[in-house]
Amino acid sequence: MNQELLTVAAVARRIGVAPATLRTWDRRYGLGPSAHEAGEHRRYHPSDLAKLILMRRLITSGVAPCDAAIKAKAHKGKLSVEDLVEEFEVRGEVVDALHRAAKSLDKSFVEAVLRKDIADNGVIASWTEVIVPLLFLVGDEWAATGTGIEVEHMLSEMIKRLLREGVVEIKDPVNAQPVLLASVGEELHCLALHALAAALAEKKIETFFLGARTPLEAITGMVKRSAPPAVFLWAQLEQNSDPKFFKELPVVRPAPRVIVGGPGWDQQECSDVVVAQDLTHACAEIERAVGL
Repeated sequence: MNQELLTVAAVARRIGVAPATLRTWDRRYGLGPSAHEAGEHRRYHPSDLAKLILMRRLITSGVAPCDAAIKAKAHKGKLSVEDLVEEFEVRGEVVDALHRAAKSLDKSFVEAVLRKDIADNGVIASWTEVIVPLLFLVGDEWAATGTGIEVEHMLSEMIKRLLREGVVEIKDPVNAQPVLLASVGEELHCLALHALAAALAEKKIETFFLGARTPLEAITGMVKRSAPPAVFLWAQLEQNSDPKFFKELPVVRPAPRVIVGGPGWDQQECSDVVVAQDLTHACAEIERAVGL
């Protein structure tokens, strides 16, 4: 069975580099087509492609190109993304590697690194030290250049999915009634709410996740029916942070601890509720509400 042979342009698209970069790697490191004949167009075998993918991912993770080329040329067998996720000495290296990979749209590498980081360090540490700095880098780049909005959307959806993986059915939750989590008004930005749900799941705290654009009627209905020990209300944007969302909650016994989070809230208007400063603070307040 004949193997598919790929052009320089096709390989460049697949691994996210310029065709000129492939020519440089061939000339400088000998990472070119394995069966190229003089006078013929360059055609890459699947085994060549695997080596080039490894080369780019090693460079993305911070390996010097000359060292990456040695490892790539020696590579045989099936390429495993997880094998490339090495221990980084400082957290900034993780962020930088993810930023480079995200700009190259290397979904598999980004997902593998994030999944490992969450598993090794927990949701709160990964969110605070890696995910938020990464999103700031991507957002700042888009603001400065007007490009890369596709990178931000890809990252947001990937992070949301990875965080939701941790919010599975919790065996023997510590809270008798689930905590209520909602983004209020027309708020669409609720990635931080997913992070909170995942962090609480690690602590075996069960939640009702109402998500984006939750109207007051939905929140009051859930409070009446489920009597949650805590209610967390997220507002990223100021226009969504109407105080009615905590002032008009129905009276139930025992009364839930009401916590608001996000830069949209005016602290002077929130004197009657807890204003969470970050994910760690929000988790601590909810833990206190459920009796931990």
